[in-house]
Amino acid sequence: MNKMARRLFEGVWLALGVALGFTLLRTFHPGGAQESGEGGLGSEARDLQARLSQELYLSRQTAITRAVALVEPAVVGINVIQIQRWIERSPFRRDPFWGQFFPDRIVEHPVENLGSGFIISEDGLTLTNEHVVHNAKRIVVTLPDGREVDAELLGADYNSDIALLDLEGEGYPYIEIGDSERAMIGEWVIALGNPYGLFASNKPSVTVGVISAVDRDFGAQENEPTYKNMIQTDAAINPGNSGGPLVNALGEAIGMNTMIYSRSGGSVGLGFAIPVNHIRDIVADLRATGQVDRDIWTGIWIRDLNRRMAMNLGYRGGQGVVVVELNPGSPAEDADLRVSDIILSINGHAVDTCSKVKQIIADEDIKVGDRMVLEVFRGGRILTIAMTAGARRTRSE
Repeated sequence: MNKMARRLFEGVWLALGVALGFTLLRTFHPGGAQESGEGGLGSEARDLQARLSQELYLSRQTAITRAVALVEPAVVGINVIQIQRWIERSPFRRDPFWGQFFPDRIVEHPVENLGSGFIISEDGLTLTNEHVVHNAKRIVVTLPDGREVDAELLGADYNSDIALLDLEGEGYPYIEIGDSERAMIGEWVIALGNPYGLFASNKPSVTVGVISAVDRDFGAQENEPTYKNMIQTDAAINPGNSGGPLVNALGEAIGMNTMIYSRSGGSVGLGFAIPVNHIRDIVADLRATGQVDRDIWTGIWIRDLNRRMAMNLGYRGGQGVVVVELNPGSPAEDADLRVSDIILSINGHAVDTCSKVKQIIADEDIKVGDRMVLEVFRGGRILTIAMTAGARRTRSE
């Protein structure tokens, strides 16, 4: 018998004992139970009743309910007025004469969007998805206590789908940030947010599930965010949950609910959250500059490795790219990379062509200041070289 069941069993027996005691009390002392008035209970009986009620209440509590009570005050609904833009084609666009008088025009239209978010500091810093506040004209945050607060967009990063807001005022409840690297497959997690705009009742919705998988990569796709190392969960995530926290049983945010796989548009148990360790890196840049700099510079000039070059360099391992030039004072030179080194992998991903290098940089979402681990062939040995991605130089530098 587990602890909760045992406590419930003990509570039931306690309730039966109290009921029996009341019966005996009324049998032998018919006037004693009416100390506080006709039909009322005496103070001792009321104390027993209160203790019993508290005991039964505590027996219903679990790690999940305690975590929800801890984080719920810091989960917010986000209401956004967005500007949607599209091109309205002119019926005369192919006419060389009338087309110059009636060209295509850009049409703007305000629309409302709903999402979720969670407060991460006492002074009102709030996280949500970039797609929730994309092209926002106004952002209003609804707190669980019913207050509505205007929010300022401090920074947003389309590529990672992360946005940082600042709420007016101070003294906000906030959620502690956990360590997504310690997330365990099979552990209980809680998704909180504003599905389908139900936050109108001032309380976030709560769904519970487990971590189904970690490190789910979707790679970089054209004109789409890059989702990598995602946490997969079967806790129900629906439209409007985007930007809400994924919380462990300790009440720590380990991810931000972001996307689902579904043919119907509703939850089918395939939800994905951005891990907070990645969010933490992006937020540092957003707080500092309002954006994330991915215009990296390494100072490496490379070429696809061909058979003759491989033979001349004594490499018999197959494909790779060869370093043909290094810029002086570059991150590559500082890392002791050398001309004629053959790069075999970047951050554990095999390299076979120059275009593959570009793909890895995009898929890994490498930005200025990130660490890159290169495996290189040099003089008959395989070396591991760590390099920090630098910022691209201007012409004046």
